[in-house]
Amino acid sequence: MLYALYEMQRASLAPMRMFANSALTVLDRPTNPWRPTALSRVAVAALDSFEHTTRSFGKPEFGLDHTIIDGAPVAVTEEIIVERTWGNLLHFKRETDRPNDPKLLLVAPMSGHYATLLRGTVQAFLPDHDVYITDWHDARDIPIMAPGFDLDDYIDYIMDFVRVLGPSCHLVAVCQPAVPVFAAVALMNAREPEAAPRGMTLIGGPIDTREGMTAVNTFAEKHDLAWFERSVIHRVPFGHKGFMRRVYPGFLQLAGFMAMNMERHMDAHWKMFMHLVEGDGESLDSKRAFYTEYRSVMDLSAEFYLQTIQKVFLEHSLPRGVFEHRGEIVDAGAIRVTALQTIEGERDDISGIGQTRAAHAIATNLPDSMREHYEQPGVGHYGLFNGRRFNSDIAPKIKAFIAAHR
Repeated sequence: MLYALYEMQRASLAPMRMFANSALTVLDRPTNPWRPTALSRVAVAALDSFEHTTRSFGKPEFGLDHTIIDGAPVAVTEEIIVERTWGNLLHFKRETDRPNDPKLLLVAPMSGHYATLLRGTVQAFLPDHDVYITDWHDARDIPIMAPGFDLDDYIDYIMDFVRVLGPSCHLVAVCQPAVPVFAAVALMNAREPEAAPRGMTLIGGPIDTREGMTAVNTFAEKHDLAWFERSVIHRVPFGHKGFMRRVYPGFLQLAGFMAMNMERHMDAHWKMFMHLVEGDGESLDSKRAFYTEYRSVMDLSAEFYLQTIQKVFLEHSLPRGVFEHRGEIVDAGAIRVTALQTIEGERDDISGIGQTRAAHAIATNLPDSMREHYEQPGVGHYGLFNGRRFNSDIAPKIKAFIAAHR
């Protein structure tokens, strides 16, 4: 019912958005004699802000058409290597001959945002790595007659993609996929060590949410699984390909993230309004680009979301040694051939300090020479995989780790 009401609200705002667009077309014309006046600038800013904040954002483009290698631009094209119902293995093919560059699989989070949230991460590795990414699909676009998708399926997808790329690849899991990536690697080390990846890097992931408790973990612990199923699982409304599929809607995840830092988001939107009034296009564009990406959200399948809540946040299955994949216990001690790097942020308010590092405590049979932990001072969750500090401090650490364990 809530999802249907949300869609009705979006539809009801459509006429006002059309009016705002029409008014902007008139007010922002160079021939408008009132355009330079303070009143007109405020009106344009108000209309523009309304239009942007009520807009429905679809899946963004990566937009990475080139990279710089040895000081020269090199064309980049996207190609789908494996196409599956719930996600593709996407390759950023560089038009150059560099067969010795390491293969890197970025495992994007399935937590409400699209894989394009890792655009900056991809960009940082393109000059010296052969980069692939898991491009997950929006659950509201998957017909109800198609197969379901849960945490076990997620792990299967990762193992299948690793088999396609070969054991020389290195995995980088950002946030949510830290647990399924660790599980997939443990299973491959136990069953088929010759096919297991050379290394994995876990960035700000909830391996053990009993460590470094955050508001996210505290909220989860205050509710049982039945509450989550009753309160946040809804059916996709009419008008989408996934009509009647049970999902955790992306707009609810976005609302939760924004509520965690409401004052900061309100301040950012006020600043965007003032940039519009003052004509400060450069500052406006940077903030608007962030919010365009941030507000582009996708739905998650109900079974995947609920299984993740249960195993990761309520039962802490992986660190307790009881995590199962299709009825088989995942043995973290089986990891012997895949090197492990964990990275945390000092100010991470989603996956707190200690949650990712906990992976080392359960990978009991991995030699010290094959493990590394790094804590980045002064960054929050998103700074762990995007932005200035990622490019200057974190990405070089990951690249050095990959080079040391090829």
